[in-house]
Amino acid sequence: MSMRNIFRKIAKENGLSVKAVKEEMQNALEYAYQNTTGDGITSARQNAVPRKNKIPTPEEFVKYTVNLVKGSK
Repeated sequence: MSMRNIFRKIAKENGLSVKAVKEEMQNALEYAYQNTTGDGITSARQNAVPRKNKIPTPEEFVKYTVNLVKGSK
């Protein structure tokens, strides 16, 4: 499934636009990366996500997650 289709499916299932889905995901990612517990485990998990900037984009996060799920099968 393409990245575009993933966002469309999420949007449809939640009665939102693709833009709204991406905005909400970005807000959640920003919150998660700016409000860590400092336990080391959270930071390690966050650092495992490949990204260009300090906080991943929704696309970067979904790509990482999809690859994680594919690898666990």
